[in-house]
Formats: sequence, structure tokens, C-alpha cells
Amino acid sequence: MAPLNSSQERDLMTRGYSRRHFGRLAALIGSAATLPFYNERAMAQHESLRGVPADAVMIDSNENPLGPCQDARKAMYKAVDNGGRYMDEETEIFCETLAADAGVRPEYVMAYPGSSLAIHHAVMAFTSPQRSLVMANPSYESPGRAARFVGANVVSVPLRKDYAHDVRAMVEQAGASAGLFYICNPNNPTGTVTSREDIDWLVANKPAGSIVLVDEAYIHIAGNPACTDMVSKDKDVIVLRTFSKLYGMAGLRAGAAIARPDLLSKMRNYNAGFLPLTAMVGATASLRAKGLVEERRKLIGGIREDTLSFLEKNRFSYVPSLSNKFMVDVKRPGREVISAMRREKVYIGRVWPIWPTHVRVTVGSREDMAKFKTAFLKVMA
Repeated sequence: MAPLNSSQERDLMTRGYSRRHFGRLAALIGSAATLPFYNERAMAQHESLRGVPADAVMIDSNENPLGPCQDARKAMYKAVDNGGRYMDEETEIFCETLAADAGVRPEYVMAYPGSSLAIHHAVMAFTSPQRSLVMANPSYESPGRAARFVGANVVSVPLRKDYAHDVRAMVEQAGASAGLFYICNPNNPTGTVTSREDIDWLVANKPAGSIVLVDEAYIHIAGNPACTDMVSKDKDVIVLRTFSKLYGMAGLRAGAAIARPDLLSKMRNYNAGFLPLTAMVGATASLRAKGLVEERRKLIGGIREDTLSFLEKNRFSYVPSLSNKFMVDVKRPGREVISAMRREKVYIGRVWPIWPTHVRVTVGSREDMAKFKTAFLKVMA
């Protein structure tokens, strides 16, 4: 673990951190991948995911069993020949391609290995012991765990009854101390969408100096309105994108933060190193693949709706989802059902403390979901 540099120390001290925080902050910069809140897979492993049978159904981490598209695979295979070189120009090409797709200038895009590290850098850049992280509950746990790890306060606000972020309650409960509002849209774990009108309201009514971080990891699957136009208008907004979900590159690690250059500069203060060549060329090829998003959105949506219809037919209660995962209420401690499903060689996702009887299930392939249905009926009988 490398120590913080003088620039990082000065920035942190001016925002209320003390030297006693520096060890953990340095760990978050240099060793994030080893921390239990790094990403979906890390959190699954933290819950003792070990010794998985080779024929098990893995629908626990919101992965896409399709993997990368053919264009991306070809680009990555070809890139291996240049694997002995850094080839940082491919990162520039990726940023330019994503910028054009998002409707912003290239300097508004900063590449990341997925989006989890970008979340951590945003937490480090815009929260502190005096500036809180504000987020929904349940939502993706990584921002809150990172904030607590470095000593920032977390304001956790339950979702509304329609499972959208309660943006008015978030502003009210955070008060003037808010530093960063985290909006996961579509939300993880519920797969539900917060309206653009609500996000517009949050940006217009948040405390001065605070930033809105919109995590659009699942936006391609749901097709809800993006917030990148807010970035092009120089709002206090950071949009995160990842290629782990619809694009099927979870193990290859490609993503980006999209924001005003001054906001990216604050995050860049904690960033270092080159991005994997294979990830960059694969992500660029994915962006250029004609019709890919629409094709995969239709395929994933069809499997999801078939599975939700199965739940409804069998009178199981679930949260209506537009994403590649859903929450089902098993009416008893969710961990019991997770363990029972594993005995059937079907690995489903986690439980959130605020909803102890709900379990999250990823939408896998048709074959995966057929096995899920059989196992679920047996476990729930």
C-alpha cells in the first residue's frame, strides 16, 4: 500500500480529514480490489461463496451470461498481440467513443476499470467527516461501505412505496452537510427506476456545493432516460457507466465517470495507472456494435418478464423490475432460502438488512431461469 502523496494529504486535510484517517484512505486508493465492498463479486465472496459446483447456476451477482459481443471478442483477441505495451492511446479512443455516444466532449469522460472504483473515488473526493454521503436503502452497498471505511457519515433513506429514490426526504434528512448524493438508477437490488423529474428536482434543490452521483450501471437494460445531458449542461452531476452488465464484460473491467472536467480532476487526484488494453478495445468495439443494446435489452427483458410471470402465477410477492435482477419476498429469513437454493445448485444473491425476507435474483439465461424455477418451487414448498 503506497502512502498518500502531498497533494492528496493537503486536499484531505482541507476537507476535515485528519492524519489518523490517512491509512484507510491510502488503502482505499491502493488496495480497493482486496476490500470486501469493492464490487458485486467481492461482496458475494464476503458472504462465504466458496466451492461452487461446476454445474451450478450462478444468478447471484447481476452478471450477463452472454459475455462480450463478437465484435468485442475479436478486438480483444487481436489486442493480445500488443499486450507487451501500455497502448494508452486505446484509452483515449475509448473516451472519445463514449463521449460521442453520451453527447459530451471527450474531456468530460474518465475511464475506469468498471464503475466500483469510480464510486470509491467520488466518495473520497466529495465526502468527509463534515460532508455526508446520502443514499437510498436498499441500494448498492459499496458507496456506503466505502464512506464508513474512511470516516464519512452516511445518511440512509428508505425507498418510497413505489421503490423510487425518495429525493425530497434525502435532501431534508441530509441538510446542509450533504457532500454526495448517490442515485443508483435503475436501482440495485430492486431493479426499479427513479424518474428523470425526481432527479431534476434533486439537482435543483440539493445543498450548495454538493454533488449528485448517478450510477447508470443498468441503464442499457431498462432503457430509462440517461442523465448525461445534465453533464453536458455543466450541472453538479457525475454519471457512471460500466460495461459489466448489458455488455457482458464483468470480468474484464471497463467503465467510466462522465462529468465536468473540474469534478473529474478531483476524482483523478486518487487515480493512477493504465487501464487494461483488452478492456479498452473491447469496450470501444461494444459501443460501435450496431443494434447490440436493443438486441440484448429485448432478450434480457423477455427472460425477466417470463420469470416474473412465473412468480405471479405461483403467488410469490416480488418487486416489479426493469433490470436484470429482481427482489422476491420469501416470507421467511432470506438467508435460509439462499442456503436451501445452494443445496439445489442454484446460487442466488444477497439479502439487505432493511428487507430481511427479500432475496435478490439475477436474470440469467433461459436455461438458468428454468433451473431456478424448479429449485425455487421445491425450496418454497
